[in-house]
Amino acid sequence: MFFEMLLAAGAVYGYRRFVRRTPVTKAQTMDWRTPAAAAARAEAAGMLGEKLTHAKLRDSLGWCCGPEFYLHDGSVIIEHAPGTRYPTIEIDHLAITPFGVFIFETKNWSGLIQPSSNPDALLRSTGAIGAEERKSPIAQNRSKLAFLRSVLPRDWHVAGAGVFSSSECRLSADLDLDLISLAEIPFWIRHQRQHAGVSRIDIDMARKAICKFIDSNPNALIEHKQRIYQNELAMSREI
Repeated sequence: MFFEMLLAAGAVYGYRRFVRRTPVTKAQTMDWRTPAAAAARAEAAGMLGEKLTHAKLRDSLGWCCGPEFYLHDGSVIIEHAPGTRYPTIEIDHLAITPFGVFIFETKNWSGLIQPSSNPDALLRSTGAIGAEERKSPIAQNRSKLAFLRSVLPRDWHVAGAGVFSSSECRLSADLDLDLISLAEIPFWIRHQRQHAGVSRIDIDMARKAICKFIDSNPNALIEHKQRIYQNELAMSREI
């Protein structure tokens, strides 16, 4: 797990190298079974999922808000706890509307997604590997939402959702309502509008308040992933 996380930081480059190799030999086909190739495929699939979610968010926000919204272009690395072991957090999608500030965690998983006995996890089941436990997007969003609420006015509505972008994904009816498919995004946003507080959000003010904490370093995402790997590796050695 830890090895794959490190490899994921450079996975896009690796993925493109694999794709360009022609003709494909038997040895190169076997390379796809290595942890490096698996990490490259996972990263490429994740990027595709985020692209699909971003496009759906833009359409859904336009449908629900007209021109009154802000959707950040790409993922966001926030420096929320300087000097700590985990100084940064990654937000896949950040949207600001007159009725709420929203974050979305995209998962491009296939298979059946069900609740787990662990409230911070989900069960993903496929015919190939059976059931496996994975961290829930709701758990991943928790610290991000707490940070945003700490830097924005208390009466502003701040919420998050986990989006499953793959057409090969099936969601259990027992899942939390903040775990949704691509097709459910517009209805989730409409629900937020109907149940938000009365305070109207100043979109530009919210954007500027959050942007003060964005790490604009071009390598911020890679460095963020490397820190996670290094910290979790160090923790595993302490056990």
